[in-house]
Amino acid sequence: MFTGCFTASITPMKNNKNVDYEGVQQLTEFQAENGVSGILACGTTGESPTLPWKEHDLVTQRIYEYLGDKGVTIAGTGSNSTKEMVYATKRVCDLGIKTVLLVDPYYNGPSSLEIRKEYIAPVAKRFPEIQIVPYIIPGRTGTQLLPQDVAILHAQFENVRAVKEATGNFENMKLTRKFCGTDLDILSGDDDKTYEMMVSPDILANGSISVTSNIFPHAVQKMTQYINDKRESKAKEVYKTIKPMFELVTVKTYEETPYGPTLCKARNPLAYKTLMNILGMASGPCRQPLGKMTKKGIKIVLEKTRTVYNKNPELFDPVKNFFDVNVSERLYNKKYWERLIYD
Repeated sequence: MFTGCFTASITPMKNNKNVDYEGVQQLTEFQAENGVSGILACGTTGESPTLPWKEHDLVTQRIYEYLGDKGVTIAGTGSNSTKEMVYATKRVCDLGIKTVLLVDPYYNGPSSLEIRKEYIAPVAKRFPEIQIVPYIIPGRTGTQLLPQDVAILHAQFENVRAVKEATGNFENMKLTRKFCGTDLDILSGDDDKTYEMMVSPDILANGSISVTSNIFPHAVQKMTQYINDKRESKAKEVYKTIKPMFELVTVKTYEETPYGPTLCKARNPLAYKTLMNILGMASGPCRQPLGKMTKKGIKIVLEKTRTVYNKNPELFDPVKNFFDVNVSERLYNKKYWERLIYD
């Protein structure tokens, strides 16, 4: 079963925007040291759309090697091309990885029926030894594998036993649980909804594939483990403590232009990668077309992070100890973020 916290790993870059493989090792060891259940390599949080397949393979291989038997390595091999997805899945299968995450095909917009028949089913049939985890996130892909088709796949293939659920629609999640029963693992793909998904008796999510755990692996793992251990009051304490950080996965601001204000969404992984830079963790810049945050956006990131730090500084101890940084200095000295924002 897939239970607990799986970190959707950030892919660190050097200043020239080449992959920082030493940083990959640091981040993997940091996650392992803090007890996560596993790591997702080259998911969309890891900027997979801008990683050529050669880099996909290398990043995934390094994470798999560095994590070893300390957790489950999940390889992000999804694409909007079934041929590419099958190719990528075979490559990680050859490495020894036993689980892949397949994001719904983006932009070309197949129906749920087509996703089932032309995307998930072919790879599930070809690689029966590999666990296939569909990743359902219509807000980023423009399409959706529906609960009915999840249930058909679940009944048809022994290796479709989990989904990453990021629809934000609790009724959709309830249908998935109703149709598939308790032997399908539902993993939250929305950090701010994980707690409710896990404690809801009609959803009973098993854990999360988390962005927040890039910085707070121990806290997110504790929260999910407490719920799975039926210690809901303890889980709620952790949830309340870390909740402001969950709200940073997407940062929304209104920015002034000569033609009036416009909505600006700093979408994942921009805010978290920016915060990791501020904290002195291996991260580096995003690859274009992702860029930098605005002054208003960075203000939100800093305010929420400072709120958590001032109330519960111990949450930052893993970062402080592993990366040997002064967290307070980094959160309050502008030299650590002034280069990370647009002028």
